[in-house]
Amino acid sequence: MLKGLAAGVAVVLGASGAHAEMSSAVRQEAAAVPGLSQPAELIVDRWGIPHIYAKTPRDAFFLQGWNAARDRLWQIDLWRKRGLGRLSASLGPAYVAQDRAARLFLYRGDMAAEWAAYDPIGREAVEAFAAGVNAYVADVRAGKRPLPVEFALTRSQPEDWKPEDILRIRSHALVNNVTSEVARARTICAGGLAADTLRRKLEPAHKVTVPKGLDPCRVPADVLVDYVRATQPVSFAALAGKSEAPAELAQVIDERSAEGSNNWTISAGRSATGRPILAGDPHRPVGVPSLRYLAHLDAPGLSIIGAGEPALPGVSMGHNGTTAFAITINYVDQEDLYAYEVRGAAYRYKGGFEPMRTVRETIEVKGGPAQEVELRFTRHGPVVWQDATRAFAIRTVWNEPGLSGYFGSSRMWRAKGWDDFQTARNRWGAPPLNLVYADTKGDIGWAVAARTPVRVGWDGLMPVPGDGRYEWKGFLEDGGLPTMKNPAAGYFATANAMNIPAEPAYPRTARQLGFEWADRSRSDRIHEVLDKLPKVTLADSMALQTDSVSPQARRAVALVQSLTSTDPQMTAALNFLKRWDGAETTNSAAAAIYETWANKHLGRAVAAAAAPEAARSLIGSTPDPILTWLEAQPAAVRDPILLSSLKSALAELTTRLSHHTYGWTWGRLHQAQFVPAVAVLADPALAAQMTVGPLQVPGSASTPRAATFRTEDFRQTSGASVRFVLDVGAWDNSMAINTPGQSGDPTSPHYRDLFPLWAGGAYVPLRFSRGAVEGDAEVVMKLTPAN
Repeated sequence: MLKGLAAGVAVVLGASGAHAEMSSAVRQEAAAVPGLSQPAELIVDRWGIPHIYAKTPRDAFFLQGWNAARDRLWQIDLWRKRGLGRLSASLGPAYVAQDRAARLFLYRGDMAAEWAAYDPIGREAVEAFAAGVNAYVADVRAGKRPLPVEFALTRSQPEDWKPEDILRIRSHALVNNVTSEVARARTICAGGLAADTLRRKLEPAHKVTVPKGLDPCRVPADVLVDYVRATQPVSFAALAGKSEAPAELAQVIDERSAEGSNNWTISAGRSATGRPILAGDPHRPVGVPSLRYLAHLDAPGLSIIGAGEPALPGVSMGHNGTTAFAITINYVDQEDLYAYEVRGAAYRYKGGFEPMRTVRETIEVKGGPAQEVELRFTRHGPVVWQDATRAFAIRTVWNEPGLSGYFGSSRMWRAKGWDDFQTARNRWGAPPLNLVYADTKGDIGWAVAARTPVRVGWDGLMPVPGDGRYEWKGFLEDGGLPTMKNPAAGYFATANAMNIPAEPAYPRTARQLGFEWADRSRSDRIHEVLDKLPKVTLADSMALQTDSVSPQARRAVALVQSLTSTDPQMTAALNFLKRWDGAETTNSAAAAIYETWANKHLGRAVAAAAAPEAARSLIGSTPDPILTWLEAQPAAVRDPILLSSLKSALAELTTRLSHHTYGWTWGRLHQAQFVPAVAVLADPALAAQMTVGPLQVPGSASTPRAATFRTEDFRQTSGASVRFVLDVGAWDNSMAINTPGQSGDPTSPHYRDLFPLWAGGAYVPLRFSRGAVEGDAEVVMKLTPAN
């Protein structure tokens, strides 16, 4: 086993083999389901994963919606209300501003074009899924099914779904890079171009220029307040009588840039199984209930299993009987902020003034009168800020048909080979992705998938005047994004780092897909490990997904090798760092020192030394550009900054932990504890029941086991929302883990059962064959159409 990898990966084993006998301990249930057209079966395995067996694809998707409501009704209902701008109707007047903001970013185009953008089965899937949700909600209203406790806490009720609403909601998907455009403009205004290099590294190397016609000092600090409102989670502080300060832009950027993923695909020749291996672990905010949901659908012409958003039909990543795919974010730039000179409700465009399109809507408000709101749009998109002389609007791919988040995966559900994979990636909209692929024929590969704006003569790194000089020239045509089939290395891995091939392999300079990528640390470690493994096992992939070695930390360790101090505590800390291999285990003192220093003190010290005071609060706390700056400095400049900031970090650790460094460990600081936002309304006993953890967890944002934390208390905020490793062709050998559980019901055994496994790096089987599923069954539900 390579140094830094876990000594072994804990695996929760279930019944093995395709013909395992079903235990007599399996609970048998029966139910009549209104809207189901033919008898079907729902098997829930011992880890809460539903396996749906239906006689038609329509019934399979219908039962997926019904079952999603059974396990996650509060979560998916809130998802819908937030996305549609309907929170006020259930929660009251405190949510009107958020509702208005959400409505700015709804898809308002041609629905016929929207439906046509997805797989031909997509419309049937969405309509059936919504019908299944509604069937369950009707039973809840009739008292036949329990109302989740969160509705009682908020004195609200679930609403019925319309199929088109699932697609019209855009604001739950990730797109880039409007927040950074604003931060760059404000940083350049405050500190010049050099100050922005401390905030964000650009790759490939690129010289930023201020667009002609833009005064970066006229970009308001609060220009994105509506954008942030539209895309932020729902808080219940207002209902609890508490106030919350809006997050600073640097904080918003740091939080959202922490969301990434890992994936890789291994060829049969590099695999110990003799078959391809495909692995994925998307990193998003972690909490309860989980952002992801594992599910299996089986019907004639349809057999898929994997993970997805619980409010969407199908799966967003996983496999069918022939092909497998996994996703990570690829930072293609899909949005821009436009600045306008205005006169009332008209804006300057090509020498004249063009009227904004105005939409007036009524927001229903619980406990009060309905609120009339006005939404304004330019030709580029929704107006997010306006005063008497200026306005700003966002152009985003969300406005285009086919951009419902993750639903491009519908074209992979029935994919049979590489050509189908290429069709799926060409039609993909959002979020922008690295797709990795493997199939039972032995083909593997990678492709970038995104609706990609064409910008001619400008780079998308700053806001631009909306007067006609900076227009998108359509989108890249099919085949315009990079791809690779059967790579010579025998594998392909991605982790959100810049991976666009240079010329002559790809016209990277001309196409300028994006410049703002994740730190290479995770990617470097993944490649380091895979390059050293002649034959990769499933266990190797599981160990790598939970690996806690940080190449970023190694960079900092290299900088301190020559440092000395007469202070005993400083000497002890320097010795910890100098001897450290970068493994951020829970018992590591060096990891506690490094992460506290790098994320809370080092950047602040560098900003104080290198940036004007007005720019310092805008720079944020991302270690990568800070380390890059330090690596370029002579020792006479660098060493005093390193020593003073390290001393500051040690003072914080002394307060948090103890005066004695030998008692410091990363696990004492870095823990996972999931508290649902709505728990603020619960009494102490119920709040405790709803809370999961804490447990100590290794790693950080710079390790393959992505474990981003909030700096005020080191609690993990982002990481693997789900992990899976697929044995392509021998599907029953595949492994997965969700967190903290499949259910959203705090009283369910599947609410938190996967949490200690996830925290400890363990997995459970992801069964695919009927016999193996039955061998791991916990509940079998016989479902029949209701009269």
